[in-house]
Amino acid sequence: MSDGKMWEIEDGFLSGGVETICGVDEAGRGPLAGPVYAAAVILPPHLDIPGLTDSKKLTDKKRRELFPIIQEQAVAYGIGFATEKEIDEINILQATFLAMRRAISQLHVTPDLALIDGNRETDFGVPCRTVIKGDSLSANIAAASVLAKVSRDDLMLKAAEEYPGYGFEIHKGYGTKAHYAELEEKGPCAIHRRTFLRKFYGQK
Repeated sequence: MSDGKMWEIEDGFLSGGVETICGVDEAGRGPLAGPVYAAAVILPPHLDIPGLTDSKKLTDKKRRELFPIIQEQAVAYGIGFATEKEIDEINILQATFLAMRRAISQLHVTPDLALIDGNRETDFGVPCRTVIKGDSLSANIAAASVLAKVSRDDLMLKAAEEYPGYGFEIHKGYGTKAHYAELEEKGPCAIHRRTFLRKFYGQK
């Protein structure tokens, strides 16, 4: 059995003849450092994964418990990212779209429809629909949110070892008070998004 509420959006399309639906979500649009990640997930219809919801509402422990379960039970999944350099070159919105396209391209099953968390869409190579707060409303998007979040967090843990002293292992690149203090003392490192630091450094 499944949590019916998390499948209501998909059910509307499944009942209309759509057979394969993937959910797509991102992690890391707001941080000052590191890449933006995205994941695309196709779950078997009405699969119930206890505790699955928007990754931001879950503890790190719970996300890490769900991560392998989603990977094992998904029909297909893909994970992609856009680097901090790409973010600076094409802006965070376009970089997010790029990460999403990369995630979708990794699916070994082509979906009939992609449900995209948020309210903006672009050409993803497959038919798509946006869903505001989709990570709390759609099982497929929620699953994607978990894969994207854990994947990005793991990368930032590695970044903390490569660039010690910034606290990446704690804030994962977000603009916390401690992070700004380290920027004031050390200046940016190689993975900081220069376009995100202009205001901090008084640049236009």
